[in-house]
Amino acid sequence: MAVGQTNPDIFIEVGSNTRPDSKLQNCCVNRQRLHSIITGMVIFSYGGMDMAQGLGWNLYTGIADTQQFSFCWFIGVIIGAILGAAAFSHVPKLFFYAFATVLQLIDAIICVSAPYNYDAMVAARYIGGIGIGFISVAFIIHNAEVAPNDARGKWCAVEQSGLGLGIAVQVIMDSMWNPALPFGNNQVHGIIGIVFAIVAIAVLILSVESPIFYLRRNDYDKASDCQWELMDKKATPKDQREALEENKSYVSEGTHETIGHDLVVAIVPCIKMLLCRCLVAFSFSMPLTQTIIASSDAWKGTLYSWPIIVWRILRWIGTLISILVMDKLGRKLLAMLGLVCMGGLMLGMAGIYSNYANTNSPYYMGQVCRLSMAFQMFAGLFVACTPAYMGEAFPMRVKPFCVALIVCIEQLIHIIVIVTFKKTPDSFYKYYLAVGIILLISMLSLLVTLPETTKMTLREAGHRFRRLHDISFRGPLTKIR
Repeated sequence: MAVGQTNPDIFIEVGSNTRPDSKLQNCCVNRQRLHSIITGMVIFSYGGMDMAQGLGWNLYTGIADTQQFSFCWFIGVIIGAILGAAAFSHVPKLFFYAFATVLQLIDAIICVSAPYNYDAMVAARYIGGIGIGFISVAFIIHNAEVAPNDARGKWCAVEQSGLGLGIAVQVIMDSMWNPALPFGNNQVHGIIGIVFAIVAIAVLILSVESPIFYLRRNDYDKASDCQWELMDKKATPKDQREALEENKSYVSEGTHETIGHDLVVAIVPCIKMLLCRCLVAFSFSMPLTQTIIASSDAWKGTLYSWPIIVWRILRWIGTLISILVMDKLGRKLLAMLGLVCMGGLMLGMAGIYSNYANTNSPYYMGQVCRLSMAFQMFAGLFVACTPAYMGEAFPMRVKPFCVALIVCIEQLIHIIVIVTFKKTPDSFYKYYLAVGIILLISMLSLLVTLPETTKMTLREAGHRFRRLHDISFRGPLTKIR
């Protein structure tokens, strides 16, 4: 080694081989996993409520349903994702959770205090969007780093499950709202947000930093302690050492090449994730909202009916089913199943909308309603598979920026649809036909390019994503490569 040259991959091991004492060591559940569940169910659920308001579920709030009101939250998410990517490698994840929670609390307080003020509500939606964008990048990558290799899918999927729950709450509350109540819809929306924020603040104590964060700073003691916190109670010192060594190898490999090399390597994974994650924007959109409202009204004669409730709950149920089975059946299988069914169902809706007379028929609108409900079920299966892939796909140093880029493009798709879509039967036909074709073509492309990374380490999964093609499935009994 030349004089003055430093080796960034040297780790000074002075940590203990025994599990450190912890105030929460007697907790029956791993503290980080408990934190992930609760955080996903409160922060992202409130984000889902804000998102639903921007996609047509602003029926009884007393606020004008303008394009600005609809897309301002998505602009906030873009801003937050950019800020989150810039800060990711420099501050602990506890800061991300705390900052996002504070922004959520501000959003909720504005909703309670100024529920009928248009400018105040738009400002609240910008703030809430920034909070969700800021936490999304950190939450996806953090969970990918700290989750066990054989359960990474379900712990990362908490993000989409939380969003799905929040969307369901807002849709059901808004569609069933009684305008005669003495308090406003936005006030209840804000009260729920305040409660969620308080819970999120309370569970910050459960958060465990990723050992990778400290290994990148050559702080072996803290990395070792964090690794112990992430291990199961039955884990031995050998298990802990093996897990820590794998993380050290991941960090060493991630810092070995230049940034330019990492950017080039990230191109193929980025294209794959653009095809995969950006399809999430088509799973819940303004046209789908207007379709379920119009079809339920034509079929049942009122919005106060069961189809809208079932429509929203089915998506959340789909995410839960995906969480339960994805690490056993494989994420790719579920994603492909979800995509092909979504594409077929959307083309079915396009076929009905191709005839203008069908839009005035209770029978055909009932069919559209049923297709919409089935679509949401399979959408839940698909979207829950995407966060784990996002956390695995990219080289370590450029990962925050790549994840943020994908998140931003996803929001841009929402904004484009909000601004350009017109509520006419012909527009519905063209939208569903185009999106149905996009879903099926993307499914075929991902079928031959998307890897099956279930039970792989982050290092192994990252290598698999760099292949141009990867026709592989992994199931409980078979493995095809």
